[in-house]
Amino acid sequence: MPAKSAKSKRPQHRYVIDVAAPAADKIFDVAAFEKFLHDRIKVQGRTNNLGDSVTITREGDENVIIDASIDFSKRYLKYLTKKFLKKNNLRDWLRVVATSKDTYKLKYFNISNKDEAEESEDEDDEE
Repeated sequence: MPAKSAKSKRPQHRYVIDVAAPAADKIFDVAAFEKFLHDRIKVQGRTNNLGDSVTITREGDENVIIDASIDFSKRYLKYLTKKFLKKNNLRDWLRVVATSKDTYKLKYFNISNKDEAEESEDEDDEE
């Protein structure tokens, strides 16, 4: 029975964060988000320790792709994405939604004017 090499046991993770909708509306800076991830992702408990184990790339203004050859949590990316949105005061309008096993998408909250109109009518009736 041949011994397995250490390279075959290395996990390969490829996560995609789809930022096309807010980037198209010019409210989301993809380059700043990529730099934020570079600065904040921790490897072995330390930031700025990405090395060859984690690579962050972007495809135009649509996707940010994270390739990791170490154990890497998708939930950690959601946490960092939400932190970036909060830092840039976008958390009230955007949310992070998992669209597949390895993909997150930034979507707008559904805010309809119809609900607001009904609320204002109710307030008028109370007076």
